[in-house]
Amino acid sequence: MAERAWPEMAEYYFHKAYEAQMAGNLDEAVELYKKSIEIYPTAEAHTFLGWTYSFQGRYDDAILECHQAIEVDPDFGNPYNDIGAYLIELQRYEEAIPWLKKAMEARRYEPRQYPHFNLSRVYVRLGKFREAIAEIEKALEIEPDYVLARRELHRLVGMLN
Repeated sequence: MAERAWPEMAEYYFHKAYEAQMAGNLDEAVELYKKSIEIYPTAEAHTFLGWTYSFQGRYDDAILECHQAIEVDPDFGNPYNDIGAYLIELQRYEEAIPWLKKAMEARRYEPRQYPHFNLSRVYVRLGKFREAIAEIEKALEIEPDYVLARRELHRLVGMLN
């Protein structure tokens, strides 16, 4: 196989994995993401494999894949946010904070509102409601149509009144 064909084959398996993941075929998605990574490792494939693991409740495996993604491309913001989100699920709130802040600073990252929203979730769990509101407001500055953030903002403001 010609060397330049490797990325195309990896991309083929990545897309097949994503389709399987969205269809709920998580074991198949895991195998296809691994195949993509084996052919040509990308930060995206590692991150999406981690995301699939999270759907299976395998948060430690998901975090390991995100670390692999960061090794491949430290500028890619998604794995930083995902590590923070997985740590929230594991109730390791303080540990999540630096990862979410790294996501906010990453050079290559869209949708930038997510780490702000996730940091607000941490602050709520820590009883820091004003800080949580400030993070939600930042998320809404980035994406004014972020419905979940708007609902959470109203809920938190209502709690403070």
